[in-house]
Amino acid sequence: MPTQTKQEAKKASIKGAFFAALVGDALCLGSHYEYDAQKIYKAYGNKPIEKFMGPGEMMGGQTHGIGWGERNYHPGKHAGGTTDYGDYNILVLEHLAATANPPRDFDVASLIPHWMNRLTNNWGSWVCTMTKETFAQVQANVPVANLGGISNAMAIRHVAAHAYYDDEETLAKVAIQAMFTHKSEEALSGGEFFARVTHKVINGMHPRDAMEVVAVTMSPFISSKVSQAIAKHAEATDPSTELSREPFVDDLAITSMARLWDIGRSEPIRVGKASPTEGTLPGAVYFILKYADDKDGLKHALQANTMVGGDNASRSIAIGMVLGAYKGFDAIPKEWLDTLDDYAHCDALLNKLPLLKKA
Repeated sequence: MPTQTKQEAKKASIKGAFFAALVGDALCLGSHYEYDAQKIYKAYGNKPIEKFMGPGEMMGGQTHGIGWGERNYHPGKHAGGTTDYGDYNILVLEHLAATANPPRDFDVASLIPHWMNRLTNNWGSWVCTMTKETFAQVQANVPVANLGGISNAMAIRHVAAHAYYDDEETLAKVAIQAMFTHKSEEALSGGEFFARVTHKVINGMHPRDAMEVVAVTMSPFISSKVSQAIAKHAEATDPSTELSREPFVDDLAITSMARLWDIGRSEPIRVGKASPTEGTLPGAVYFILKYADDKDGLKHALQANTMVGGDNASRSIAIGMVLGAYKGFDAIPKEWLDTLDDYAHCDALLNKLPLLKKA
């Protein structure tokens, strides 16, 4: 088998980051916001998910988003589609492809018309509270610099930017800009953290090394969450611990890293499986650490994350982009790419971006 050149390997890493994030998100469509891991496991035949599912498929058509009720959260989607997390990454890719000739700085103001058009024309996915709030702000002529709400939910949307910009500081900035619906420092720093980590992995660093190097340069919040995930991974993979012997070890590991969150709607939940960055970030780091060096680690990480449930789609973007960058495009199961609704559309656009465009 011919050896890849350094440039070819980097391109495979960039494409791997984008499409692994997207297929990871699509795998979560069927169980997104279902907080009962045992229910997911039974619904999927007592084994890890192997194919894309429609919203609530095999689970009665609904998922139990604790605090938000049981419902179909993505009524316009079917198997092979993406959740709102994937949709936002496709949206940003479309914007970048439209502004790639010549390449230019990322500009939220020029993205907003496309964003509003997509939201009002068969979006099909869950529309989060921050998206609704920001949409209303735009309609009220709030300045771009003041847009967004206070949600601390991590919403990574910049994955395609790794095919556009080759500078870590620029990518960190774009990661924050692409989360223009959020003002929370925790959420924004979570996106920045994974942007920096992914850039380093694309350029040859091991995921664990990249996460440890980046963590110490960021806020105490980020560094503490990464340290927490490293410690939990060590506990969960140590055969001498009780946790390692649990049949739902990943589910217990994720939930044990978070406080109880009483959101005042129905019942309290553990933040580790919910949307706040304090849970999604260490949860994603945990899965990356656990599967980084497995032969089929990318596939297994995305499956395991899906089976835990909760806001698994948020975690899937981070897990997919980092492990996809590390393992490369060819590590993504072909059957997943073949059945991903937007594969051809996204592949054509991704290949227009500066770092993948053919001379």
